[in-house]
Amino acid sequence: MDQKRLVRASRYIARVLRHDPDRIGVRLDPRGWTPVDDLLRGLRRADVRLGRGELEEVVAGNDKKRFEFSADGTRIRARQGHSVSVDLGLVPTEPPETLYHGTVGRFMPAITAEGLRPMNRHDVHLAPDTGTAARVGARRGRPVVLAVAAGRMHRDGHGFRVTGNGVWLVAAVPPGYLSGTAPVTA
Repeated sequence: MDQKRLVRASRYIARVLRHDPDRIGVRLDPRGWTPVDDLLRGLRRADVRLGRGELEEVVAGNDKKRFEFSADGTRIRARQGHSVSVDLGLVPTEPPETLYHGTVGRFMPAITAEGLRPMNRHDVHLAPDTGTAARVGARRGRPVVLAVAAGRMHRDGHGFRVTGNGVWLVAAVPPGYLSGTAPVTA
């Protein structure tokens, strides 16, 4: 599958599995899983033609590893980023001392005042390194990388979870745990 088609399919599947399964008539179970065959049928109904092999290519080729298959390969889900109600079954995990969040300058006044909020998602997404955070922020413009005092947050009672693709999730980050608001130049 060419790269352009792979990216387009990946974005569409992310929209379905994270935000709008009704768009193609699939159901997510409480953990966010849907049968692969149901997803492929729904995609065909929406005129998105993918076979099982191409779906596997989309999952394997996604740069952020947004999707995962169940152990037996019969179900698929998005690993994080849902606005629909799901419980991914992630266990609370002690984070590293510092995690990072990528954003853009135009959001900084709100972030400075209110901290990081999940907005239309269930959790705030944090990265384990500045490079990943910068790539996330760069999707919307010139990135700003914020350092999050995750270890201190954890000791203060905030719960963290980590997904299978290394994205750290937390309900919110109050402004007092944020620092490092310099734009990334590289």
